[in-house]
Amino acid sequence: MSGTGSIARMPLPPDAAGAPERFWVETLGCPKNQVDSDRIIGSLRADGLVPAPSPDQADVVVVNTCAFIEDARQESVDTVLALSDARAPGARVVVTGCMAERYGDEVAEALPEVDAVVGFGVPVTLTTKPGRAALAGRDDVPAFDLLHLPRPRADLPWAYVKIAEGCDRACGFCAIPSFRGPQRSRSVDDVLAEIDALEVREVVLVAQDLASFGRDQGQGERRLVELVEAARQRVDRVRLLYLYPSDLDDRLIEAILATGVPYFDLSLQHVSRPLLRRMRRWGSGEVFARRIADIRALEPGAAFRSNFIVGYPGETEEDHDVLLAFVEEAQLDWCGFFAYSAEPGTYAADLDGRVPEGLVAERLAELSELQDAITAARRDELLGARVDVLVDTPGVARSYREAPEIDGIVSVPTTLAPGTVVDVVITQAMGPDLVGRPVDAVAVRS
Repeated sequence: MSGTGSIARMPLPPDAAGAPERFWVETLGCPKNQVDSDRIIGSLRADGLVPAPSPDQADVVVVNTCAFIEDARQESVDTVLALSDARAPGARVVVTGCMAERYGDEVAEALPEVDAVVGFGVPVTLTTKPGRAALAGRDDVPAFDLLHLPRPRADLPWAYVKIAEGCDRACGFCAIPSFRGPQRSRSVDDVLAEIDALEVREVVLVAQDLASFGRDQGQGERRLVELVEAARQRVDRVRLLYLYPSDLDDRLIEAILATGVPYFDLSLQHVSRPLLRRMRRWGSGEVFARRIADIRALEPGAAFRSNFIVGYPGETEEDHDVLLAFVEEAQLDWCGFFAYSAEPGTYAADLDGRVPEGLVAERLAELSELQDAITAARRDELLGARVDVLVDTPGVARSYREAPEIDGIVSVPTTLAPGTVVDVVITQAMGPDLVGRPVDAVAVRS
């Protein structure tokens, strides 16, 4: 492979029939990775390749990896090995994404089955080893910068839109800035052009630090509100994921409520003030609870999601009890709880006070049991309510309360066409999922 950083231009065995080369892209990790995969697909198509019906029928198999925590890295390695074993004779396997950026040379050495390790998003260059390529240091220009590449039109009535890459924060547990680099925001016009081209009814704006969008451009002013206000003129729904709590000011709250999607995904991570300081994070449970109450006073139907780390070094039983009390008080619609993963090179990797794995598992189980009951109760409260839902696929729809691929769904008749908005009555609740019955035919809007 040459040093261009292009996945598509790997040397491939000639096709005897002269047919276009075929590709398969396997995506692991978060919604931001899915956006990157969409752009990879757009690049491959632009280079003349066509999608394969399955990975074992592809000439190029691209694995877009995740490296956020140890479990994600292991899943990435297992997936690479499985696809390598199943590949067609002569097919090439390319590893890209976060694991390629963070551990490029190590991946190339540890996985001889892989033909190339290609990073993107941060400045890298490529050198060719015998028969394959690997990361080899840094340059001034990203080798394969997906942030500004076009992507194909969406297949679903919704799409993730990545508005920035990288992060300027220094959270104690997170290694993302070390391999994704500092924040690089797109221009508002660039993002809006992508939204127009996708032709969807809902866009989900994502970034490592969404609320800081635009701060790295010139005057240091955040431009997320400006972007949200412009985006809602183009699509029915604008949803925001991963908001750092200190940046959730009144102006941003008003902009979110004005979209008609009062959905707040807050990156809280914990609520114990001493532990948050040890995480190099802002806030406390009292501050977070007041902000959530303020939003509910403006919009009682607002939906909330957050994620919390369990077992961060130094987490005491008192810290855990504070988190349990917050979860009970806040009554969030959706919560994720994750065991702390020690990431090499992060501030927390060298901290004392490691929490035993067995105790972490107990705390996770206790929190999950509590939140499952809260989520079920929140969903039960919707029985008999009339809500607008967007049909994603036959039989599967969502109201503003459900982010795609993350939260529950609203089951609807399979006769309803994807891309339509339907007025339904909620007739049944099954844990995180609901069942909706269309009110009448007039309530279906194309």
